[in-house]
Amino acid sequence: MKKQIKTLSLIALSIITFNSCSDDDDNNNIEIPVDTQSTRLYTSNNADGNITYYDVTNLSNVSATTLVTASVAADGIYYDASTDAAIQASRSGLALEGFTDISDVATGTTVTSDITGTADMVSPREVAVNGNFYVVADNADVDGDDTTADGRLYIYERSNGTFTLRNTITTDFKLWGITFNGNDLFAVVDTTNQLAVYTDFLSNTTDATVSATKTIAVEGIVRTHGLTYDVSSNTMVLTDIGSAGDATDGGFHVISDFLTKFNNTADGDTLALTSQVRVAGASTVLGNPVDVAYDAETETVFIAEAANGTILAFNNIGTGGDIAPVLNNGLASASAVYLSKD
Repeated sequence: MKKQIKTLSLIALSIITFNSCSDDDDNNNIEIPVDTQSTRLYTSNNADGNITYYDVTNLSNVSATTLVTASVAADGIYYDASTDAAIQASRSGLALEGFTDISDVATGTTVTSDITGTADMVSPREVAVNGNFYVVADNADVDGDDTTADGRLYIYERSNGTFTLRNTITTDFKLWGITFNGNDLFAVVDTTNQLAVYTDFLSNTTDATVSATKTIAVEGIVRTHGLTYDVSSNTMVLTDIGSAGDATDGGFHVISDFLTKFNNTADGDTLALTSQVRVAGASTVLGNPVDVAYDAETETVFIAEAANGTILAFNNIGTGGDIAPVLNNGLASASAVYLSKD
Protein backbone atom coordinates (compact mmCIF):
# COMPACT_ATOMS: atom_id res chain seq x y z
CA MET A 1 0.00 0.00 0.00
CA LYS A 2 2.85 2.42 0.83
CA LYS A 3 4.35 1.76 -2.60
CA GLN A 4 1.03 2.68 -4.27
CA ILE A 5 0.71 5.95 -2.27
CA LYS A 6 4.29 6.84 -3.13
CA THR A 7 3.64 6.17 -6.82
CA LEU A 8 0.49 8.34 -6.84
CA SER A 9 2.43 11.14 -5.16
CA LEU A 10 5.16 10.99 -7.76
CA ILE A 11 2.60 11.08 -10.57
CA ALA A 12 0.96 14.15 -9.01
CA LEU A 13 4.35 15.83 -8.61
CA SER A 14 5.18 15.06 -12.24
CA ILE A 15 1.93 16.69 -13.41
CA ILE A 16 2.57 19.80 -11.30
CA THR A 17 6.15 20.03 -12.54
CA PHE A 18 5.09 19.62 -16.16
CA ASN A 19 2.39 22.32 -15.89
CA SER A 20 4.71 24.75 -14.09
CA CYS A 21 7.18 24.46 -16.98
CA SER A 22 4.66 24.66 -19.79
CA ASP A 23 6.04 27.98 -21.02
CA ASP A 24 9.63 26.72 -21.19
CA ASP A 25 11.13 26.74 -24.68
CA ASP A 26 12.59 23.24 -24.07
CA ASN A 27 9.20 21.53 -23.85
CA ASN A 28 9.49 20.21 -27.38
CA ASN A 29 12.88 18.65 -26.59
CA ILE A 30 11.67 16.08 -24.06
CA GLU A 31 13.68 12.89 -24.62
CA ILE A 32 11.58 9.74 -24.95
CA PRO A 33 13.45 6.53 -24.05
CA VAL A 34 13.91 4.21 -27.01
CA ASP A 35 13.67 0.46 -26.43
CA THR A 36 16.71 -0.96 -28.20
CA GLN A 37 17.50 -4.63 -28.63
CA SER A 38 20.93 -6.13 -29.01
CA THR A 39 21.77 -9.44 -30.63
CA ARG A 40 24.83 -11.44 -29.67
CA LEU A 41 26.29 -14.59 -31.17
CA TYR A 42 28.31 -16.71 -28.73
CA THR A 43 30.87 -19.08 -30.19
CA SER A 44 33.33 -21.77 -29.16
CA ASN A 45 36.18 -23.38 -31.06
CA ASN A 46 38.64 -26.27 -31.11
CA ALA A 47 41.71 -24.14 -31.86
CA ASP A 48 42.27 -22.49 -28.48
CA GLY A 49 39.12 -23.14 -26.41
CA ASN A 50 38.34 -19.47 -25.89
CA ILE A 51 34.84 -17.99 -26.00
CA THR A 52 34.21 -15.27 -28.56
CA TYR A 53 30.94 -13.40 -28.73
CA TYR A 54 29.94 -11.08 -31.54
CA ASP A 55 27.56 -8.14 -31.40
CA VAL A 56 25.58 -8.86 -34.57
CA THR A 57 22.79 -6.33 -33.97
CA ASN A 58 23.95 -4.63 -37.14
CA LEU A 59 25.62 -7.03 -39.56
CA SER A 60 27.42 -4.15 -41.27
CA ASN A 61 29.07 -3.17 -37.98
CA VAL A 62 30.01 -6.32 -36.06
CA SER A 63 32.27 -6.23 -33.00
CA ALA A 64 33.94 -9.18 -31.25
CA THR A 65 34.90 -9.87 -27.64
CA THR A 66 37.12 -12.82 -26.73
CA LEU A 67 37.32 -14.37 -23.27
CA VAL A 68 40.44 -16.43 -22.64
CA THR A 69 39.67 -19.72 -20.88
CA ALA A 70 41.79 -22.54 -19.49
CA SER A 71 40.43 -24.91 -22.14
CA VAL A 72 42.40 -25.53 -25.32
CA ALA A 73 39.45 -27.01 -27.23
CA ALA A 74 35.70 -26.58 -26.73
CA ASP A 75 32.41 -27.30 -28.43
CA GLY A 76 28.76 -26.71 -27.47
CA ILE A 77 28.03 -23.17 -26.24
CA TYR A 78 25.10 -21.58 -24.37
CA TYR A 79 24.35 -18.16 -22.87
CA ASP A 80 22.18 -17.66 -19.77
CA ALA A 81 21.01 -14.05 -19.65
CA SER A 82 19.68 -14.32 -16.08
CA THR A 83 23.21 -14.73 -14.70
CA ASP A 84 25.08 -13.19 -17.65
CA ALA A 85 26.85 -16.53 -18.04
CA ALA A 86 28.45 -18.27 -21.00
CA ILE A 87 28.65 -22.06 -20.68
CA GLN A 88 30.61 -24.34 -22.97
CA ALA A 89 31.52 -28.02 -23.17
CA SER A 90 35.28 -28.26 -22.75
CA ARG A 91 36.76 -30.93 -24.98
CA SER A 92 40.11 -30.63 -23.24
CA GLY A 93 38.64 -30.61 -19.72
CA LEU A 94 35.82 -33.09 -20.60
CA ALA A 95 33.39 -31.08 -18.47
CA LEU A 96 30.93 -28.21 -18.62
CA GLU A 97 32.42 -24.87 -17.62
CA GLY A 98 30.53 -21.64 -16.99
CA PHE A 99 31.63 -18.02 -16.67
CA THR A 100 29.28 -15.47 -15.07
CA ASP A 101 29.12 -11.67 -15.30
CA ILE A 102 30.91 -11.60 -18.62
CA SER A 103 29.31 -8.66 -20.41
CA ASP A 104 31.56 -6.02 -18.87
CA VAL A 105 34.77 -8.03 -19.28
CA ALA A 106 37.23 -6.53 -21.76
CA THR A 107 38.28 -8.55 -24.76
CA GLY A 108 41.42 -10.58 -24.19
CA THR A 109 40.75 -10.99 -20.48
CA THR A 110 41.47 -14.37 -18.90
CA VAL A 111 38.35 -15.64 -17.14
CA THR A 112 37.99 -18.33 -14.49
CA SER A 113 35.14 -20.81 -14.48
CA ASP A 114 32.78 -20.18 -11.56
CA ILE A 115 30.19 -22.78 -12.58
CA THR A 116 32.01 -26.09 -12.54
CA GLY A 117 31.30 -29.74 -13.18
CA THR A 118 33.01 -33.11 -13.05
CA ALA A 119 35.08 -34.48 -15.93
CA ASP A 120 32.74 -37.28 -16.99
CA MET A 121 32.72 -37.06 -20.77
CA VAL A 122 34.89 -38.53 -23.52
CA SER A 123 34.15 -36.46 -26.64
CA PRO A 124 31.59 -33.72 -25.83
CA ARG A 125 29.88 -31.90 -28.67
CA GLU A 126 26.61 -29.97 -28.65
CA VAL A 127 24.83 -28.61 -25.56
CA ALA A 128 21.03 -28.31 -25.22
CA VAL A 129 19.36 -26.62 -22.24
CA ASN A 130 15.94 -27.10 -20.64
CA GLY A 131 15.51 -25.12 -17.42
CA ASN A 132 18.29 -26.15 -15.04
CA PHE A 133 19.10 -29.26 -17.05
CA TYR A 134 22.06 -29.19 -19.44
CA VAL A 135 22.32 -32.08 -21.90
CA VAL A 136 25.61 -32.75 -23.70
CA ALA A 137 25.92 -35.00 -26.76
CA ASP A 138 29.07 -37.14 -26.72
CA ASN A 139 30.10 -38.79 -29.99
CA ALA A 140 32.72 -41.17 -28.56
CA ASP A 141 32.32 -44.89 -29.27
CA VAL A 142 30.57 -46.45 -26.26
CA ASP A 143 31.04 -50.20 -26.66
CA GLY A 144 34.54 -50.20 -28.18
CA ASP A 145 33.26 -51.59 -31.48
CA ASP A 146 33.53 -49.11 -34.33
CA THR A 147 31.18 -51.18 -36.48
CA THR A 148 28.24 -50.50 -34.14
CA ALA A 149 26.69 -47.05 -33.90
CA ASP A 150 26.22 -45.57 -30.45
CA GLY A 151 26.71 -42.42 -28.39
CA ARG A 152 25.91 -40.88 -25.02
CA LEU A 153 23.75 -38.05 -23.75
CA TYR A 154 25.01 -36.67 -20.44
CA ILE A 155 22.30 -35.00 -18.35
CA TYR A 156 23.57 -32.42 -15.85
CA GLU A 157 21.60 -30.36 -13.35
CA ARG A 158 22.86 -26.85 -12.60
CA SER A 159 22.53 -25.66 -9.00
CA ASN A 160 24.51 -23.29 -6.77
CA GLY A 161 27.40 -22.86 -9.18
CA THR A 162 27.79 -26.58 -9.90
CA PHE A 163 26.91 -28.95 -12.73
CA THR A 164 25.96 -32.32 -11.22
CA LEU A 165 25.65 -35.37 -13.45
CA ARG A 166 22.15 -36.78 -12.96
CA ASN A 167 22.26 -39.69 -15.42
CA THR A 168 23.55 -40.83 -18.79
CA ILE A 169 21.52 -42.07 -21.76
CA THR A 170 23.19 -44.36 -24.31
CA THR A 171 21.86 -44.05 -27.85
CA ASP A 172 21.82 -46.61 -30.64
CA PHE A 173 23.25 -44.12 -33.14
CA LYS A 174 26.21 -41.74 -33.28
CA LEU A 175 25.51 -38.24 -32.01
CA TRP A 176 26.40 -34.66 -32.84
CA GLY A 177 23.88 -31.81 -32.72
CA ILE A 178 20.96 -31.71 -30.27
CA THR A 179 18.23 -29.16 -29.49
CA PHE A 180 15.10 -28.99 -27.35
CA ASN A 181 11.55 -28.21 -28.40
CA GLY A 182 9.76 -28.03 -25.09
CA ASN A 183 10.50 -31.36 -23.40
CA ASP A 184 11.28 -33.15 -26.66
CA LEU A 185 14.92 -33.53 -27.69
CA PHE A 186 15.82 -33.56 -31.39
CA ALA A 187 19.15 -35.19 -32.24
CA VAL A 188 21.24 -35.51 -35.39
CA VAL A 189 22.04 -39.09 -36.39
CA ASP A 190 25.69 -38.55 -37.25
CA THR A 191 27.24 -40.02 -40.43
CA THR A 192 23.73 -40.08 -41.98
CA ASN A 193 21.07 -37.71 -43.30
CA GLN A 194 18.72 -38.62 -40.46
CA LEU A 195 17.01 -36.70 -37.67
CA ALA A 196 15.66 -38.32 -34.50
CA VAL A 197 13.43 -37.18 -31.64
CA TYR A 198 13.10 -38.32 -28.03
CA THR A 199 9.72 -37.26 -26.65
CA ASP A 200 9.66 -36.13 -23.03
CA PHE A 201 13.40 -36.78 -22.92
CA LEU A 202 14.13 -35.67 -19.35
CA SER A 203 11.65 -38.23 -17.98
CA ASN A 204 14.51 -40.73 -18.49
CA THR A 205 16.01 -40.31 -15.00
CA THR A 206 18.31 -43.34 -14.72
CA ASP A 207 21.29 -44.63 -16.69
CA ALA A 208 19.83 -46.58 -19.60
CA THR A 209 19.99 -47.32 -23.30
CA VAL A 210 17.05 -45.58 -24.96
CA SER A 211 15.88 -45.70 -28.58
CA ALA A 212 14.55 -42.59 -30.28
CA THR A 213 10.78 -42.16 -30.45
CA LYS A 214 10.98 -41.46 -34.17
CA THR A 215 13.65 -41.12 -36.86
CA ILE A 216 13.29 -39.71 -40.36
CA ALA A 217 15.66 -39.08 -43.28
CA VAL A 218 16.11 -35.59 -44.72
CA GLU A 219 16.41 -35.66 -48.51
CA GLY A 220 19.29 -33.65 -49.97
CA ILE A 221 21.59 -33.98 -46.96
CA VAL A 222 24.70 -36.18 -47.14
CA ARG A 223 25.81 -35.97 -43.50
CA THR A 224 24.12 -33.67 -41.05
CA HIS A 225 25.89 -32.20 -38.01
CA GLY A 226 24.32 -29.06 -36.60
CA LEU A 227 20.68 -28.19 -35.97
CA THR A 228 18.58 -25.52 -34.33
CA TYR A 229 14.83 -25.12 -33.84
CA ASP A 230 13.03 -21.79 -33.43
CA VAL A 231 9.70 -22.15 -31.64
CA SER A 232 8.32 -18.72 -32.55
CA SER A 233 8.52 -19.37 -36.30
CA ASN A 234 8.35 -23.19 -36.21
CA THR A 235 11.57 -23.32 -38.23
CA MET A 236 14.25 -26.03 -38.18
CA VAL A 237 17.68 -25.46 -39.69
CA LEU A 238 20.05 -28.39 -40.34
CA THR A 239 23.62 -28.29 -41.60
CA ASP A 240 25.14 -30.69 -44.11
CA ILE A 241 28.91 -31.23 -43.98
CA GLY A 242 28.87 -33.44 -47.08
CA SER A 243 32.17 -35.30 -47.18
CA ALA A 244 34.06 -34.59 -43.94
CA GLY A 245 37.33 -34.24 -45.86
CA ASP A 246 36.01 -31.77 -48.45
CA ALA A 247 36.09 -28.07 -47.55
CA THR A 248 33.78 -27.02 -50.39
CA ASP A 249 30.69 -29.27 -50.38
CA GLY A 250 28.81 -28.11 -47.28
CA GLY A 251 25.35 -26.60 -47.05
CA PHE A 252 22.34 -26.04 -44.84
CA HIS A 253 18.59 -26.68 -45.05
CA VAL A 254 15.82 -24.42 -43.78
CA ILE A 255 12.53 -26.18 -43.03
CA SER A 256 9.56 -23.89 -42.38
CA ASP A 257 6.37 -25.20 -40.73
CA PHE A 258 8.70 -27.86 -39.42
CA LEU A 259 6.55 -29.68 -36.86
CA THR A 260 3.75 -30.23 -39.37
CA LYS A 261 6.17 -31.65 -41.91
CA PHE A 262 7.99 -33.77 -39.33
CA ASN A 263 4.77 -35.14 -37.86
CA ASN A 264 3.43 -35.95 -41.33
CA THR A 265 6.58 -37.96 -42.16
CA ALA A 266 6.26 -41.51 -40.84
CA ASP A 267 8.97 -43.13 -38.75
CA GLY A 268 11.66 -44.35 -41.15
CA ASP A 269 10.38 -42.29 -44.10
CA THR A 270 12.00 -39.31 -45.87
CA LEU A 271 11.17 -35.61 -45.73
CA ALA A 272 11.22 -34.48 -49.37
CA LEU A 273 13.68 -31.85 -50.58
CA THR A 274 10.73 -29.98 -52.11
CA SER A 275 9.58 -29.23 -48.54
CA GLN A 276 12.89 -27.52 -47.72
CA VAL A 277 15.19 -24.71 -48.84
CA ARG A 278 18.81 -25.76 -49.45
CA VAL A 279 21.74 -23.35 -49.50
CA ALA A 280 25.00 -24.74 -50.95
CA GLY A 281 27.68 -23.97 -53.53
CA ALA A 282 31.06 -22.32 -53.97
CA SER A 283 29.84 -18.82 -53.09
CA THR A 284 28.56 -19.94 -49.67
CA VAL A 285 32.06 -20.75 -48.29
CA LEU A 286 30.44 -23.79 -46.66
CA GLY A 287 32.71 -26.81 -46.35
CA ASN A 288 32.15 -28.29 -42.89
CA PRO A 289 29.31 -26.36 -41.21
CA VAL A 290 29.23 -28.02 -37.78
CA ASP A 291 26.70 -25.86 -35.94
CA VAL A 292 23.95 -23.34 -36.63
CA ALA A 293 21.83 -20.64 -34.98
CA TYR A 294 18.78 -18.86 -36.36
CA ASP A 295 17.34 -15.38 -35.86
CA ALA A 296 13.67 -15.66 -36.86
CA GLU A 297 13.07 -11.91 -36.61
CA THR A 298 15.58 -11.11 -39.35
CA GLU A 299 15.51 -14.57 -40.97
CA THR A 300 19.27 -14.82 -40.55
CA VAL A 301 21.16 -18.12 -40.35
CA PHE A 302 24.50 -18.15 -38.48
CA ILE A 303 27.00 -20.95 -39.13
CA ALA A 304 30.10 -22.25 -37.33
CA GLU A 305 32.20 -23.33 -40.32
CA ALA A 306 35.01 -25.60 -39.12
CA ALA A 307 36.88 -26.50 -42.30
CA ASN A 308 37.35 -22.92 -43.47
CA GLY A 309 37.65 -21.47 -39.95
CA THR A 310 34.95 -18.84 -40.02
CA ILE A 311 31.64 -17.60 -38.65
CA LEU A 312 29.14 -17.03 -41.44
CA ALA A 313 25.74 -15.35 -41.65
CA PHE A 314 23.10 -15.56 -44.38
CA ASN A 315 20.00 -13.36 -44.46
CA ASN A 316 19.31 -13.37 -48.19
CA ILE A 317 18.18 -16.97 -48.36
CA GLY A 318 15.08 -16.69 -50.54
CA THR A 319 14.66 -19.95 -52.42
CA GLY A 320 18.21 -21.02 -51.57
CA GLY A 321 20.98 -22.02 -53.93
CA ASP A 322 24.56 -20.80 -54.23
CA ILE A 323 24.43 -17.51 -52.32
CA ALA A 324 27.21 -15.56 -50.62
CA PRO A 325 27.19 -14.89 -46.86
CA VAL A 326 26.55 -11.36 -45.59
CA LEU A 327 29.06 -11.96 -42.78
CA ASN A 328 32.34 -13.86 -42.92
CA ASN A 329 34.44 -13.50 -39.75
CA GLY A 330 37.51 -15.65 -39.24
CA LEU A 331 37.47 -18.06 -36.28
CA ALA A 332 39.87 -21.00 -36.50
CA SER A 333 38.22 -24.40 -35.94
CA ALA A 334 34.84 -22.84 -35.16
CA SER A 335 32.74 -25.49 -33.42
CA ALA A 336 29.52 -24.05 -31.99
CA VAL A 337 27.23 -21.01 -32.06
CA TYR A 338 24.40 -19.74 -29.84
CA LEU A 339 22.24 -16.66 -30.49
CA SER A 340 20.97 -14.39 -27.71
CA LYS A 341 18.65 -11.37 -28.10
CA ASP A 342 17.97 -8.92 -25.28
